[in-house]
Amino acid sequence: MTKNRPLTGNRMAGMMLICLASGALYAAPGNAPVKGAMAAGMAVPAPVAPTYTPPPAEPLPPGVVPLSGDVDAAPEALLVDLGSGRTLYARDPDRRFVPASVTKTMTAYLAFHLMAQGKLRPDQVFTESDDAYRHWHATGSRMFLNARQPVTVDQLLTGIMTVSANDGCIVLAEGAAGSTEKWVAMMNAEAHALGMTGSHFGTPNGWMDGGNTYYTPRDLVKLADAMITRYPAYYHRYVGQASMTFNGITQSNHDPILDVPGADGIKTGFTNEAHYTFLGSAMRDGRRLVMVLAGVPTAKQRARAARALIEWGFAAWDTHPLLAAGVPVGTVAVDGGMATEVPVVTPRAYGVTVPKGARPAVTMHFIPRGSLVAPVTRGQEVGNLEVHVAGEAPYYVPLVAGANVAAGTMMQRFLARVKGAL
Repeated sequence: MTKNRPLTGNRMAGMMLICLASGALYAAPGNAPVKGAMAAGMAVPAPVAPTYTPPPAEPLPPGVVPLSGDVDAAPEALLVDLGSGRTLYARDPDRRFVPASVTKTMTAYLAFHLMAQGKLRPDQVFTESDDAYRHWHATGSRMFLNARQPVTVDQLLTGIMTVSANDGCIVLAEGAAGSTEKWVAMMNAEAHALGMTGSHFGTPNGWMDGGNTYYTPRDLVKLADAMITRYPAYYHRYVGQASMTFNGITQSNHDPILDVPGADGIKTGFTNEAHYTFLGSAMRDGRRLVMVLAGVPTAKQRARAARALIEWGFAAWDTHPLLAAGVPVGTVAVDGGMATEVPVVTPRAYGVTVPKGARPAVTMHFIPRGSLVAPVTRGQEVGNLEVHVAGEAPYYVPLVAGANVAAGTMMQRFLARVKGAL
């Protein structure tokens, strides 16, 4: 276990009604300044940080089975059903916290992204630099690389996600990007592309950096969602392994739910400052849940909270089919393109998640983000689907462009406008 620190478009789909009866810096606030003592020449006592009191969890809808008190050990907690996008449980989900080794999830995601683009290969060999060995051969959790030892990207990713290898993160970053600084810049670029607006990276492995690395629980769910849905083969290859043997040393994965039915990851973290953190996921009967726990005082409490939350998520809720993948829900205007509009579709199958046994009416409403400017890429997020379960607040899932729209010349744009007006 690593000791790290911490819509407006021109056309909109109409309202749709479905009846389910027929059938989805963890940090305390800053200290107040000491006043008067300095001017009077008195000794100024060291400031004492106020104790952070987390807010209560967001209220559950009527009819939901109560959750075990074990989850109360986590000051920040979040559970989301990826098939519907619905938040099942939330406690301070937008508060920044120091993620410790959970940071390595972004390093793995970035590697998956580069491999999918052909810019990195699993059989590619890197060699640990003398500087990396000097700083990391005895620092925190590691895969026990030897100085100047050749190692494949496949071995590095296995070490990073199974035994939380600090040394492996540095070797991967230096080998793939030329330096850890360039790799961190790429991590932040990917976070921006994923809409992780409450997160920032200062290190590839989450080692203590003065609070420069932080996440929010909601951002971590975005990262997990992207990793699982965009790179499922890499996810199943490198995430959720029970142990790893390297250089004759066998180490176990500290994931607290790997023996829970359907669980397959994702990453733990710990420092004395951050306490125990966890990004976890499990899939049963086609339902994929993702959880985040942060700031848990002990490993045992983290394990109990994780098990309680994931089991409750499956037992207390049902997900029913709503829309298949690729279903058209409207169009959005496109400026400067060879077409004046682009179809909007669901990027994957969506369901609606409701309390176990409930069959409420559900309405859906397409909310475009506004006119687009060409070029538009198929799969680009262009709006949201508002899902409203009767008697509850609405929630939102993304919608994407269903086709490419290339930028056009002046004549092509004119002809496209004429065609669109006919």
